[in-house]
This record gives sequence, C-alpha cells and structure tokens, in this order.
Amino acid sequence: MLDFPNAKINLGLLVTEKRPDGFHNLESCFYPVRWCDALEIVPAEKETFTMSGLPVPGNPDTNLCLKAYRLLQQDFKLPPVHLHLHKVIPMGAGLGGGSADAAFALKQLNGLFDLNLNEDQLENYARQLGSDCAFFIRNKPVIAVEKGDVFQPVELDLSGYTCVIVYPGIHITTAEAYGNITPKRPSCGIEMYLKQDVRVWKEMLHNDFEEALFPRYPELAGIKAQLYGAGADYASMTGSGSAIYGLFKEEPTDLFFPGHYLLWKGLL
Repeated sequence: MLDFPNAKINLGLLVTEKRPDGFHNLESCFYPVRWCDALEIVPAEKETFTMSGLPVPGNPDTNLCLKAYRLLQQDFKLPPVHLHLHKVIPMGAGLGGGSADAAFALKQLNGLFDLNLNEDQLENYARQLGSDCAFFIRNKPVIAVEKGDVFQPVELDLSGYTCVIVYPGIHITTAEAYGNITPKRPSCGIEMYLKQDVRVWKEMLHNDFEEALFPRYPELAGIKAQLYGAGADYASMTGSGSAIYGLFKEEPTDLFFPGHYLLWKGLL
C-alpha cells in the first residue's frame, strides 16, 4: 500500500503558556499543503524499515513510522511488515513532515489489516506519537490548541491561492525555538483574525517564534520580505521554523533563492 503524507503550514502561532508537564499551550491554525513524502507498507517475512530521499538524522529504529507500527502492534496481532519511507519534506522546518508520516502509517496499517479503527480512535493513537500527529488523521484545516493536539473546526478555504514554501536549510530544534519564547495570552483568538481578508493578515496574524528566531537568523526575515516583495498577500514562518511561506493570488514569477534552498510551490 502506497500513500503520500503531506505537510502543513501554520496560519498564526501563539504560544500562550508554559504547562506544568513542561510542554507549552499554543493556538494556531493548521492548514494542509501538498508537499508530500511517500510511504509504502507491505506484508513481509520480518519487520524491516528502509528510507530514501532526504537524509534523516538519528537512528532509523526510532523513526515515527516504526513507532506507529509498534504502537498498534501492542493492541493488535499485526504480522511483520516492510515500511519504506521516501523523504521529501525537510526536517526541522516546521512543516510537520515526521508527524504526517506517523499518522499516515497508522491510517495505512488500519486499512491494510482491516483494524476498523475510526478517526477518533486513530487520533488517540496519533497523540501518543507527537503533539501534531493527530492533525494528519483527518487532514483538514483546524484551530489547534493546548499542545497542538486538541482541535476546533474552522471554516477556512484558501483554494485558488498559490503557496510558496522556502526552506533555507536551517534546522531549528524544538528546544531551541521554545528556549527563546516568552508565553503570553492573546487579546484575541486566531479564528477572529482568519475571518478577515487574507490581505490584512499581515498586520494581525503572527507567529510568536519569528520574534525569537529572526534576530538569530536574519536570512529568515529576508525570505519573508522577499515573498512580500514578490506580491504575497500574506507571508509567515510556519511552526517553529525555519520554513517561510507566502500566499499569492497569482503565481509569482520573479522569486530567486540560493541553490541550496529547498522550494515548493503549489495550489492550496
């Protein structure tokens, strides 16, 4: 079985408070985009996991796809499988690629072995793998709160917009990003801002990590400025960075970035 786990962008990201368990509460709108990895799972004589595409740091045995398989294996008598992940979505970019891989692994295994898990049950498994994994089960725009794993429906349709995502190759760890954040409660929720025209989001819809990370990585601010200069209605860093995206009513033709940057462009 072959599937294509997709990335997401954050439309606004507010870090609202530090939790007693050491995590942070946040508020953000998660929106799916079509920058995709590829994941294939097939029955096999023994459990194996292979990767291709972008190099993934760390021990492959700890990959979230394998963790998803082993999590379900605790409750179901799953036979051995071979998992192959072709990595296209960059890591440390704030795009949720690893979380998407884990969620799609759960969904594939559910279908492959007729586990008959509904979406609520799949989300509960996904929450055990990572804070934003559960989003990719339904894979629809939501307002995410608490650790980013509790969702509220939102009416938002950006179809027709071209999204340009620029990843400059700067890997920002979650610890680094949160280490420079001062949580604060917002005066207004993100959903209120999303009801406004996209062209006025620039003045009101913010990612709190930009304030912490742009002074340390000025090239990120430069990318954002370049996207606005090319005509973006809205531009922002996604997640805790370092990818920067722009939303364009008309596809831009005058964007040029260094050769080592990764660039994705597509319709929402």
